[in-house]
Amino acid sequence: MISNFYLKNNIKKNHFSFDLNKRLSKNYDKIFNKIVNQIKLDRNTLNVLNENFIFNFKKNHLNRFQKFKNIVVIGMGGSILGIEAIYQFLNHKIKKNCYFLGDFDIKKIEHIKKKLKKNKTLYLVISKSGNTIETLSTSLFLEIFKKDSKNIILISERKNNVLFNLAKNKNLFYIEHKNFIGGRYSVLSEVGMIPAFLMGLNIRKLRLNIKRFIKNKKEKNFLKESVIMMSTLLAQGKYKNLIFLNYSPKLEKFVYWCQQLIAESLGKKGKGFLPTISNVPKDHHSLLQLYLDGPKDKIFQIISINKEDGGKKIKIPFSNNEIKYLENKDLNTIKEAQKKALIETLKLNKIPYREFQFRKKNQELLGELFSYFILETVLIAEILKINPYNQPAVEQVKSFTKKFLK
Repeated sequence: MISNFYLKNNIKKNHFSFDLNKRLSKNYDKIFNKIVNQIKLDRNTLNVLNENFIFNFKKNHLNRFQKFKNIVVIGMGGSILGIEAIYQFLNHKIKKNCYFLGDFDIKKIEHIKKKLKKNKTLYLVISKSGNTIETLSTSLFLEIFKKDSKNIILISERKNNVLFNLAKNKNLFYIEHKNFIGGRYSVLSEVGMIPAFLMGLNIRKLRLNIKRFIKNKKEKNFLKESVIMMSTLLAQGKYKNLIFLNYSPKLEKFVYWCQQLIAESLGKKGKGFLPTISNVPKDHHSLLQLYLDGPKDKIFQIISINKEDGGKKIKIPFSNNEIKYLENKDLNTIKEAQKKALIETLKLNKIPYREFQFRKKNQELLGELFSYFILETVLIAEILKINPYNQPAVEQVKSFTKKFLK
């Protein structure tokens, strides 16, 4: 039991090679210390986890944009998944109308263009390269690149790219995206913190506990145990699918952020987990048969929030002993029972799983979550000698896309 978390690994010795596990664990402390030192270094990707991280903006520079009640964020992948996760998890604290265009949904883009008055809407256009095709196409379709516009913020690397050049040529507000922080690691940098600030959130609180898992003994021990076990499972190649069983709608976007982080960071040279998002209990009625009785190549990650509001308690207006067990239960209590039943079944069938239960819905907790999964993913990559920061195969697709459009 750890502060805002309940964390548990139910991965047993029979799930992995003990000799391989022992061999991989030998270098853990050395690699962990290397990662801690990288966090301290300027111009290092992991510097984003430094409590003294230096932003490329001042809050007072953003005050002019606070008046906007409608915010549209345009980006792809890591440029938008993190802030979507923040908004969904903390929307009970946010009083503004926020829209996210990160999936090239044409009807959604058309709807926003028709619904929102441009001069009363703030547009944040985010692309590390400054040349992301989908981001540029969406922005051009919305016709927001007007000279001297006071309702647009562009975030990209400071180099010869479309967004940076637009900022200069059309006199648009621009903030530099640090070139040493890739999109999937950028949520705690300008990419996530600027939209969060404009939504009215406290970005200091979001970053307050991001070093918890490298400072506190219990957290460090859990991280070490998890990294070594997951590295062993990945190295031996028996378990290839990482299934996120998500019991909380407020965490769906966060799990999508995890999916990208894990897939792009570890999916190299024939290695990698396939992270799959399964919203439950819905998927109890579609995929659970396969999960429990299909190929034994899956690790399950059970995600939930403790004591979510389940609404009013059920009252049965007729006599029926068969469903009497539902009387005076709220919907969350029923969902919790389904989760417990699944866990017991996984144990019974000796299927490996991990449980992440979150106790609060605050800004500090969310920052801890981002930090934990970044650290775990990078440590696994380092142990297995995978470069967690590049994505060479994706670059090939981008190159072909441009070729076919010319």
